[in-house]
Parts: sequence; structure tokens; C-alpha cells
Amino acid sequence: MTLQGGEPLVHPAISSLVAAATRAGIDCGLITNGWFLPRHIEALVTAGIKRLLISIDSNNMASHEANRGLNGLNARIEEGIARARTHCIPVWACVTVNRLVNYEALPEALERLGFDAVTFSYPRRERFGSSSLVYSEDSALVDLRPEEILAALESIKQMKKRFRVLDPNASLAEVARFVRGEKQLVPCIAGHKYFYIDWNLDVWRCEPWAEPMGSVFDLDHIPDQREACNACMMSCYRHASALMHGAIAVTDSAQALARGDVRSAVSSLFQRGVAFSLWALAVDEWPRAALSSLRTKGKRREGSAAPVRE
Repeated sequence: MTLQGGEPLVHPAISSLVAAATRAGIDCGLITNGWFLPRHIEALVTAGIKRLLISIDSNNMASHEANRGLNGLNARIEEGIARARTHCIPVWACVTVNRLVNYEALPEALERLGFDAVTFSYPRRERFGSSSLVYSEDSALVDLRPEEILAALESIKQMKKRFRVLDPNASLAEVARFVRGEKQLVPCIAGHKYFYIDWNLDVWRCEPWAEPMGSVFDLDHIPDQREACNACMMSCYRHASALMHGAIAVTDSAQALARGDVRSAVSSLFQRGVAFSLWALAVDEWPRAALSSLRTKGKRREGSAAPVRE
């Protein structure tokens, strides 16, 4: 589970929310602008936070501060990241594709700030059904032409050679097809394996969906929504879908075989995009994740005073 806002660190019970998720056996992350991170980092660590994401709008921190309207934000982000790293909490930059980003200069800026990795989100112009989001539909920073978005996607792909980028190549390819108006290979898993919960604790298939599925307290009884959808290019859904589509198809096939339904088992495996998804998972993401895990364990053993959590 990832807590987001608005700014979640202004919530008076944010550490209690993280602690409650941790007690329930849920790995909990949080997306923040970083302004209040130095104030809350120790309490978040005690509560069991597993990862932090900090919004970054530009490789130039002066431009980032100006865009956010928060003078001194750079120093607060640096302090928060440094203190998180002493506790071996991974910290990722969350960068929306926009006109303030110089992708060639971005790796150096992220390394200087102390980030472990970066994840990119893509401009979106959909109207949201949920009432708990604040958004702008006419910002010149994200009102990009298709060719600008495609160039940004290629820059992100090239950036992987210099810095750890969490966006799967398969997801980047799918978003590029979406921008070009081409047929998609992978349907969205939102409403089945991935959900959005708003501040009223209503469950939505995703933020742009027209109506909620029901209350989170009824989630066990809410039918899965598995109809294919490729209506937007929201990064969190795109990334998860690209990596999970093949594994879900294998699971569905195995369950069909257990029921003796051979036809359904075969049709599950031969869905469009299954091989594409499994290839992405096996070749692109698993080796990267394994290498990252080894590096993280090595760093933890090299002399941090914080406890080692294997």
C-alpha cells in the first residue's frame, strides 16, 4: 500500500496509519513533497515504513522549489533522504514527465540528493471520478504534444544506462503505443489486482473511473472488475499491469486446469500480450531487482549502525 495526497505528511495520524498497515502485514510506502520529511522520518521508521517516494519536478532544484512555491525545499529533501538512508529505507524520486525536466542532467541531480532510484509518471488529462484528488487540467508544464511524450519516453529508456529507473521497458513500450494510438498488448489490472482507495475509504478501480466499487470494508465481497481497459496511461497501473499480466494468465490457466477446464486453461495462456509480459518480467525486471537486493544487503552490512533487516 502506498499513501499519497495531496501531502500525506500533513495528516495528524500519518504515523499511526503506517503502523496500522504494518501490523496488518502490509508493506507500506508513502509519497511526499519532502517538506515535512525531517520532522516525521523517525516516527515513520518506528511505524514500519518500507519505502519513501519524493516528488521531484526538475533536475534543477531552484526550478523545483519555484514550481512548488517552497523556498528551502532542497535542503529539507536532502536531510530527509540522509536520515532515511541511515535506517536503510529506500528512497525513490517520483518525477512527472514535464517541461522542467532535463533527462540528461537528471541522474547527476538525483545522485547528489541521495536517491536510490527514480520512477516516472506520465501526463494525464482524464477527469477523475473520485472527489479526493486535487489536479489541474491545463498546466503548460504537462500539456505535451505526442512527439514530446515519445521523446521523453526514449530519454527515460536511455537513462536506465546511468541510473536505476523503476519504469519497466514493457510499460514504456505500452505507453508509447498508447500515445501513437496503436493497439495495446496488456489490459489494465485495476479492479482486480490493483485498487485506489480515497479518503472516504471507498474503493475505486482507478482514479479516473466513473464510480467506486464499494467500501473498503466490503472489499472481500466486491466482484473483480476484469474487463479490458486501456483508457489512460497512468504509470502505477501501467507498470503493474505490464509485469503482472503474464503471471495472472498463468495462475488463471492453472486454476482452470484444476477445474478440468482445458479450453479455458489454454485460452488464458494465449491471450494477447502474455508472452510479452512474461518476457519483461524474466529478462528486464527480475535480474534488476535481484541485483538491487544484493547491493542493498551489501550496503547494510558495510557499517550502518541501524539494525540489519533481511
